[in-house]
Amino acid sequence: MTAGTRTRTVPFARCHIVAEAHEAVERVLASGWLTTGPQTMAFEDEFAGRLAAREAVAVSSCTAAIELALRALRLPPGAPVFTPTLTFCGAVHAIVHSGLQPVLLDTDERTLTVDPATVAAAAGQVRPQAMIVQHMAGYPVGVAALADAAGLPAGRVVEDAAHGLGAMIGGRAVGADSAAACFSFYATKNLPIGEGGAITTTDAGLAGVLREMRQHGMSRDAWRRYGPGASWRYDVAVDGIKANFTDLQAAIGRAQLPHLPAWQRRRAEVAARYDRALATVPGVVLPPRPAGGGHAWHLYPVRITAPYPLSRDALAAALSSRGVGTSVHFIPVHHFSYFRALLGAQMCRQLPVADRVARQLLSLPMHPGLTDSDIDYVCDQIADLARTGGDPCA
Repeated sequence: MTAGTRTRTVPFARCHIVAEAHEAVERVLASGWLTTGPQTMAFEDEFAGRLAAREAVAVSSCTAAIELALRALRLPPGAPVFTPTLTFCGAVHAIVHSGLQPVLLDTDERTLTVDPATVAAAAGQVRPQAMIVQHMAGYPVGVAALADAAGLPAGRVVEDAAHGLGAMIGGRAVGADSAAACFSFYATKNLPIGEGGAITTTDAGLAGVLREMRQHGMSRDAWRRYGPGASWRYDVAVDGIKANFTDLQAAIGRAQLPHLPAWQRRRAEVAARYDRALATVPGVVLPPRPAGGGHAWHLYPVRITAPYPLSRDALAAALSSRGVGTSVHFIPVHHFSYFRALLGAQMCRQLPVADRVARQLLSLPMHPGLTDSDIDYVCDQIADLARTGGDPCA
């Protein structure tokens, strides 16, 4: 019997909600206050404390966090903003929705992020007024070096840390020393709540502005208007959007947060087990490792290259037929018709590394619920397909 004839299911991701979160939600439901309120404020304090950050502002998503951080910069309409092209489309939509102009950067083949040389070369063509940097798959990037390469102060850099929770750089957590680091609590993320996001910042004044902006620019949120002895009056002094976090989300997040260190340790163990099993499979390129920091291991993205006998797409289909879920991170932004029309053919022709790497990337199952047996099964299938080329008679 070959490895490929075994029956098993290993999902790409699994959202685990601890029992304490169920109990916390029940308490919030019983309280009668479901939207932004005391639970949200407590979650912000606890999340900031976990990262040793000065401030955390909870919002509806990481995409909303990026948009709010960009809006708060008060850049002129159409100002150019650097962003990786190998990123989630929502991060670039945030630039567009802020009234700014995305400028796409090619991929660094070694780290799957962007490197200072690429940023500096792009800055020689277009002078950016802000930049989004991404901690791709959980790989921590050196923000200061990228800001210097772009000719920008640190306050003009927005970190897309949707994958970055748990990553370390220079002995500090990603987000601890940031002007604006944007996190995600989507169901697949390292701290799964279901939906939601947060911005950490060293600037208390900015945090106050972001709290107003997340609720239409209103000077007082509902908790401060409708609480005991409160006044209904408020001002709208800044522009804003509807992007607030709810106490239901906060209750889940507060219960999940103490488990984050253990989940991070398990993610690192999963990555190490993948490393050992796949290191000798020809054509499978393992994920990059940071030289001076700790990886968050939100994803485990391998690259499928020659001499592996199957293409990335064929391998993904074969693994699916054997019960193994996979995904691709990401389709480069300039491959989408909307962004090609928006940005023009010239910009979209100048990203050759991203074009090449995107055809090779395959994200394997990665979550704390994976057992050693699950990991071994995934690796056995990849090795078996390398040996047989997918031929069941081989």
